[in-house]
Amino acid sequence: MEKNTLLIARPLAARWFILLNLPFIFILLAALLKKNNQEKEESPEKEMSFWDHLSELRRRLFRMILAWVAMSTLAFVYSRFIFDKILLAPKDSTFITYRLLCKFGHLIHVDTLCLPPMSLSIINLNLSGQFMTDMTVSMFAGLILGSPIIIYQLWQFIMPALYVKERRYARRAVFVMSFLFIIGVLFSYYFMVPWTLNFLGTYQVSTMVVNQISLSSYISTVTSTILGVGVVFELPVVVYVLAKIGIVTPELLKKNRKYALVIILIVAAIITPPDVFSQTIVTIPLYALYEISVLVAKRVTPAPELADDEE
Repeated sequence: MEKNTLLIARPLAARWFILLNLPFIFILLAALLKKNNQEKEESPEKEMSFWDHLSELRRRLFRMILAWVAMSTLAFVYSRFIFDKILLAPKDSTFITYRLLCKFGHLIHVDTLCLPPMSLSIINLNLSGQFMTDMTVSMFAGLILGSPIIIYQLWQFIMPALYVKERRYARRAVFVMSFLFIIGVLFSYYFMVPWTLNFLGTYQVSTMVVNQISLSSYISTVTSTILGVGVVFELPVVVYVLAKIGIVTPELLKKNRKYALVIILIVAAIITPPDVFSQTIVTIPLYALYEISVLVAKRVTPAPELADDEE
């Protein structure tokens, strides 16, 4: 197997695993910090020893890895469908997003929504490149397909560290995180990825230079964009946890609102055509996410007057 392909596949798989579980790390951290400041509620469960915790962790990890391997095997069996119908679909102008945007543009008389024709030429440069890419994508798909089981196992391991009241909120958090991640993935796949590919795939420094995209570069761009936006959509949950432990306040988020807006506008300007309408389509959902985070932090953080009364 090609050494370079292996060096790319391993860090990507590790990054997916870490980023997908980042919100759960925040929840666990919040639970541990709160335990040092509050008395534990009565519970019929017995206290577990260090070795009991270690044994429980090993059992949960085994089940998570087993679910990952099983789902990765299933994804490998149907890899042709994953590549042809999902990952490689946005590289052609026949993709549904391009067609719907063009129809919508004609309807509102904004012709710039009809993106330039595109059909990227994907090539493989390494002898084992296609096989290793197939394996890597199957691992990613297996991680996503197995995420409900992985989340459940993580929840079962973290649950004993939470108070009885906190467990009810944590159950909701698991559902909200899963929902936000799915929304982020769908938004990225149908909006961010097509515009990104169209911009980068049709950009030329000279007409004498032809774009021939390597398979590993294409897959890396698509998966990183999908994963990145999916994790960004977890922002309200992360802000909730950070506000709960006092690290983030509504005032801090409001103070930095203009910087967040500038960053979002820059990202939207890079990946969309040079017109205000297209940039607005991408900017609104991302900025709305930030404002939702502000509201979440405001709801979690006690009002100053209430805090003064308690003193």
